[in-house]
Amino acid sequence: MRAALLAGLLAGYGVAVPVGAVGAYLVALTARTSLRTGAGAALGVATADGLYALLAVLGGSGLAPLLAPAAGPLRIGSALVLLALAVRTALTALHACRSAADPAQAPVTQAPPGPARAFLALLGLTLLNPLTVVYFTALVLGDGRDSPADPLARAVFTLAVFAASASWQLLLASGGALLGRALTGARGRLLTALGSAALVGWLAVRLLLD
Repeated sequence: MRAALLAGLLAGYGVAVPVGAVGAYLVALTARTSLRTGAGAALGVATADGLYALLAVLGGSGLAPLLAPAAGPLRIGSALVLLALAVRTALTALHACRSAADPAQAPVTQAPPGPARAFLALLGLTLLNPLTVVYFTALVLGDGRDSPADPLARAVFTLAVFAASASWQLLLASGGALLGRALTGARGRLLTALGSAALVGWLAVRLLLD
């Protein structure tokens, strides 16, 4: 049981710690909204990691070849969604800046997402990346000696992956909340939103080119 716990924690941090486009978007989303919204989004990412870890322990090494044909299209879909989010972030920030400068011409803006909506959005976005389950299969389960043998060990492994991923994603969300509090002015929030949109867009383009 201890081995399954340790393997799950290492696998969870291994997939969560490298900050990619989803992590950058999580930080920017929290900075623009609230820690509650960011926490919901963080748990959405962690839930996707946990689901893919569960698929890996149930499917074993035979799951990776089945996912390989879908990896390319889903990666492209994920990149396009991220590009759309980057554009929307930039446009929303520009509209907010114009509204602050001229309240008479303020457009009707959509309310910021709540924790539940942020959870579902980040869950769906993270699930678009089938390479996560390939990662778990190759790193932990590709060698039969490391595969959790019984249902309890598999449950411990999956929960450990979720806990590790959740702790890291919540740390990112907390950083975003601190950034949002530091940048209380309209100009600071505008620069933060445009910078995050540029970063997410660049990472999404890299996904398309890889």
